[in-house]
Amino acid sequence: MPNSFGKLFTVTTWGESHGPTVGVVIDGCPPRLPLCEAEIQAELDRRRPGQSDITTPRAEEDRVEFLSGLFEGVTTGHPLALLVRNRDARPEAYTEMQDKFRPSHADFTHLVKYGIRDHRGGGRSSARETIGRVAAGAVARQLLAVVSRIEIRAFVTQVHDIVAPPVTGFPTLAEVDATAVRCVDQPAAARMIERIKQVRAAGDSVGGVIECRIRGVPPGLGEPVFDRLEADLAKAVLSLPATKGFEIGSGFAGTGLKGSEHNDAFLPAPGGGVRTATNRSGGVQGGISNGEEIVFRTAFKPTATILQPQATVDVHGSAAELQARGRHDPCVLPRAVVIIEAMAALVLIDHWMRHAAQNRIFKF
Repeated sequence: MPNSFGKLFTVTTWGESHGPTVGVVIDGCPPRLPLCEAEIQAELDRRRPGQSDITTPRAEEDRVEFLSGLFEGVTTGHPLALLVRNRDARPEAYTEMQDKFRPSHADFTHLVKYGIRDHRGGGRSSARETIGRVAAGAVARQLLAVVSRIEIRAFVTQVHDIVAPPVTGFPTLAEVDATAVRCVDQPAAARMIERIKQVRAAGDSVGGVIECRIRGVPPGLGEPVFDRLEADLAKAVLSLPATKGFEIGSGFAGTGLKGSEHNDAFLPAPGGGVRTATNRSGGVQGGISNGEEIVFRTAFKPTATILQPQATVDVHGSAAELQARGRHDPCVLPRAVVIIEAMAALVLIDHWMRHAAQNRIFKF
């Protein structure tokens, strides 16, 4: 189904931006997992609107509620259903958009596909849908912590034309969250924040790039053909609103190298095993993790809804002008960091479970 993701650890999100609730159903979570609700709430708090003066001012607490699958703080093995109530919806701000299409938004394509659309904040195409992904990703991270030492860290590396210096090492959560824009380099972060404030004041928006690093991934996760690990990571993050590009390891820059320059030489690892001298592969070779740090980047376009008059057409195909209203992020990146981490966690736990089922349970 188009609203579900994952094969063994399957999540299905539901709800609309200005409907009464949004949420997620998680199927395939093993029983007897002690689930920390505070950790799930902490991730939702990192995603919620209104957390700084460079995000949408929509005032939502985003308090998570468990409806099923949890008994006395432990998972039962049955579907986990999580819900968040929309308490600050203002659908009246979208009245004009009922008859006019927002440029570069999903208004036109939704109407063409379904013959009906929810114009209130974009309905399912709103980033509010990602609440379910973040909640499910927080569950996945707790399960990953039981079976591995995988750590996932995303951070902003570019806003508009402001590019932060390359990050060395593995950033801490405190380093990422030290600034409102979630860029590790504080001088660059200050410039990014100022740029976002400038475009917001002009009723405009900007995009940028988020990098994600994952360490502690064991070698062997992924498949060699259709379900390659990097392909599933790409599908996961490109299913997010406003995403426009994905690259892993050397990415597009690798096209300017020769094979002799690009190849990652194998070396004996201290204490046994194999590692690579460089990591231009980004931790994945032949669709399967090689044990090195997974490094990928995601490009986000400028927020489509801007507070400036724009030429458009109405639902009858006549030329029109739209002056959008409502509360929107002038840059989606600060809040998208946690969503990228959540999608990475969902991919990794699903592949870990598939690997375990194929190679560890059945022994011949």
